[in-house]
Amino acid sequence: MNTGDKIRNIRLQKGYSQENMADMLGISTTAYGDIERNKTELTISRATEIAKVLSVGIVDLMDIELHPVDFSMEKLQLENEKLKAEVEKWQMAAAYWHEKYENRFTGNVMRIITEEPERRKIGF
Repeated sequence: MNTGDKIRNIRLQKGYSQENMADMLGISTTAYGDIERNKTELTISRATEIAKVLSVGIVDLMDIELHPVDFSMEKLQLENEKLKAEVEKWQMAAAYWHEKYENRFTGNVMRIITEEPERRKIGF
């Protein structure tokens, strides 16, 4: 719904005619009609005046859709705990693989060091 449509709907809910609105705003009925038909670029000051006359917030007149965002502390804390658990899981996996390959590497090095070198036969 565009700005003009929103203004028209609120005006009708309040029971005002275009003539009433034009008088309260100090403009002609034609000029006010152009606002509702989106033929006139609505300035912030004019939108503020219209919002006051209609007893609504200026955002209620705008052609924007606001989506409620839930930033409740409980929800954020729950998400934080989930992420901490995920990090801990990955840290444990990394420690497991580090230990496993470190032991394998150390074992191979120790085996190489402690083995007696093979003696090559020299052909005499």
